[in-house]
Amino acid sequence: MRITFVLPDASLAGGVRVVAIHARNLHARGHEVTVVSTPRAPKRLKEKLRSVMRGQGWPSALPPSHLDDTPAKRIVLDRWRPVVDADLPEADVVIATWWETAEWVANLSACKGAKVNFLQHDETLFASSPDRALATWSLPMHKIAVARWLVDLARDRGSDASDISLVPNAVDVTQFHAPPRGKQRTPTVGMMYSRARFKACDVTLRAINIALKTIPNLQLVSFGVSAQDESLPLPANTTYIQQPPQEKIRELYASCDAWIVASRSEGFGLPILEAMACRTPVIATPAGAGPELIAQGGGMLVKIEDEKDLARAIERVAAMDETSWRAMSDAAHATATKYSWDDATDLFENALVRAHSAGAPTLTLAR
Repeated sequence: MRITFVLPDASLAGGVRVVAIHARNLHARGHEVTVVSTPRAPKRLKEKLRSVMRGQGWPSALPPSHLDDTPAKRIVLDRWRPVVDADLPEADVVIATWWETAEWVANLSACKGAKVNFLQHDETLFASSPDRALATWSLPMHKIAVARWLVDLARDRGSDASDISLVPNAVDVTQFHAPPRGKQRTPTVGMMYSRARFKACDVTLRAINIALKTIPNLQLVSFGVSAQDESLPLPANTTYIQQPPQEKIRELYASCDAWIVASRSEGFGLPILEAMACRTPVIATPAGAGPELIAQGGGMLVKIEDEKDLARAIERVAAMDETSWRAMSDAAHATATKYSWDDATDLFENALVRAHSAGAPTLTLAR
């Protein structure tokens, strides 16, 4: 099958990572995969100078990306602009990955493939034009959603159940793993550091400061794409690594008694599975796939935007005896490892066949 993904830009965002994994796995199964993206939209001079002042350097039009080592064919446009027919090869399916790309894909000729909208979040929450983003949910495209709540949302917005495929994310256990262990000698929690408001680092940091009053030796481990920002200062007892190598991330997860994902909203929440695969229980809000993943006993759910509730969960983990913590760690690992990326690719592949079959029922899968 000839498959084209269309991205607004290729970066180190979690959604791009998921696209990269599917592109790699589909390529390995013999499909002809192309990934088309734009360079990052140009920043204003003020934003560029702010990046330098933060120690992040002059921003590049082509920043590091999870797609950098993909075996799929890559096409990067000359500038940020809508993708048009001339930019894409003929294909069996063409997949939008963001609301703007859904608008672009909707305008492509039929020879560019059956049209699919890959939903990884409710993009109306972040779009520069929420009304336009909402309208893309009504476009005549087969939808692939990474979490049950997105399937339900698509139905609420008028999509027929037959036009939606659920393809939950998985975790690469060759990359994220750890041997069985006990609690850390010093109570330690971890978090991803991000200035994005929906990630709720502000809430997490307030909760940690509350917990420090009862656990004065509490340690924080954190990593992120950007340098620390003065508006989100990390506590003095923090180990922070900016853009760690992928092989280092599992060590950071495995160095913690709990990993915190206190997001205000999530599409899926891939760090939950990554931490669990490293046998680290997760304290999460009921955002994205959090409720489904935590339900098996591998962590705790806390209220959104409630630093006191989060602080209490940190304190409960720190107070656990060794046997109870190991049981929670084992449950986390079991949840993360029962469903693989091969399973996810099976579902993704089947969804593409469903999308294509309306116009080409005789499609034969490449293997």
